[in-house]
Parts: sequence; structure tokens; C-alpha cells
Amino acid sequence: GDDVTLITRPRRFGKTLNMSMVEEFFSIQYENRGDLFEGLSIWEEEKYQKLQGTYPVISLSFAGIKETDYVLTRKKICQIFTDLYVKHSYLRESEVLTDTDRRFFDRILAEDFDDSDASLTLRQLSDYLERYYHKKAIILLDEYDTPMQEAYVNGFWEEMVAFTRSLFNSTFKTNPYM
Repeated sequence: GDDVTLITRPRRFGKTLNMSMVEEFFSIQYENRGDLFEGLSIWEEEKYQKLQGTYPVISLSFAGIKETDYVLTRKKICQIFTDLYVKHSYLRESEVLTDTDRRFFDRILAEDFDDSDASLTLRQLSDYLERYYHKKAIILLDEYDTPMQEAYVNGFWEEMVAFTRSLFNSTFKTNPYM
């Protein structure tokens, strides 16, 4: 029943594998793929079988964000956001988006967006997905701390904290669409 769950475990403890399993269980992309879960305890309960493949899922990882300065770090994070919008480009042409939504979508696709847009990318995408599928999105973020570690080591901590705080606030704290 939680809106946000933070799962922390030591290195090499299966966090990424667990997130992949959660994505494949819930994601609409894996609808009718109950075969992936047959023989597992979760598949013994019909109420869980009915949940499989029924949610829009936004899944991303910051594992590869190991840059030595803020500009490159921000650029790589924003590329991940652009890739997510490309993956969900079917939304752009749907009737659920307004002209204003399409302009925002286009800025993200064109990689022509400022920090304000960047901080809203995941919130907006979850909004679009909820309107399209009529279900709140599940957002899975793996390795969220990797850019922060690099920022600390390489001396751009303050910039990275400001960017991350804004992103996480709009994505996980004040997002009614997830």
C-alpha cells in the first residue's frame, strides 16, 4: 500500500535482478506472460495472477552515470529520459495528450530541455501513462545513488544535489500519477 518503497541492500545482493522481476511481473509489456511465473509461489494465488501484466511501468537505471563533471552527468541522465520518451512515443500521437503535452514531449525527444523540464520528465511521463492506461504507473529506479557518488568524488556535489532533489521531489514525493 506504500506510494514509494526504497529497497536498500549491500552490493551484489540482487537488487537489480529483483527490480527486473518486478518490472516483468507488473508491466503491460509482459501482459499474458504468466509462464514466467508458473511454478513460483506468487502464481499460486489467483489475485496475483490477475495483477500480472496490468500496469504501465517506467524502469530506468543510473548505473552507467559515472561521469567526472556535472555537465556530462546531466547530459547522460537526460539521454535516459529521452530514451524513455522514445520508448513511449506512441503516447505522443494518442488523444490523451494535449497540444501543451505534445510540446513538452517534443522538447524531451529533441533533447532540448532545461533543468525544469528535466525534473518533470518522469512525473509527466507517469501522468501520460495513467491517462492512456487508466492506471497509475509504477516507477522503478535502479542505481539512483551512482551519480551522487561520482559527484561527491569529483567535486560537483552541490550541483548534483540540487538537480537530484528537484527530480526526486517531482517524481517520488509530489507525483499523484504513480
